[in-house]
Amino acid sequence: QVQVVESGGGLAQAGGSLRLSCAASGGTFSSYGMGWFRQAPGKEREFVAAISYSGGSTYYADSVKGRFTISRDNTKNTVYLQMTSLKPEDTAVYYCAAETFFGVLTTKAAGYNVWGQGTQVTVSS
Repeated sequence: QVQVVESGGGLAQAGGSLRLSCAASGGTFSSYGMGWFRQAPGKEREFVAAISYSGGSTYYADSVKGRFTISRDNTKNTVYLQMTSLKPEDTAVYYCAAETFFGVLTTKAAGYNVWGQGTQVTVSS
């Protein structure tokens, strides 16, 4: 059974940086498409970034483009989200997700079949 676990959330000041990690277990990580989503209080879950199984393709939400970077290390079964120039509106619970059937890059939450529990990111102004 495939599982993913996020870590690295916390409190940061506006303009600061954080790096989130998502460790996968129980399957063949190098064949999975991976994504990051976030959900702020009172709002729907939204797409943040995604990466293909090889890491060769990435895609970002407009709101984070140029500030966030998604990457993966298939030798460590881990995907990362480097967040820089943080803004208070980046405050949310961040979720890691895996697409284990086709390894494709997708921005749709429905395209992912494995989800983590989430990690809180709070950005103070």
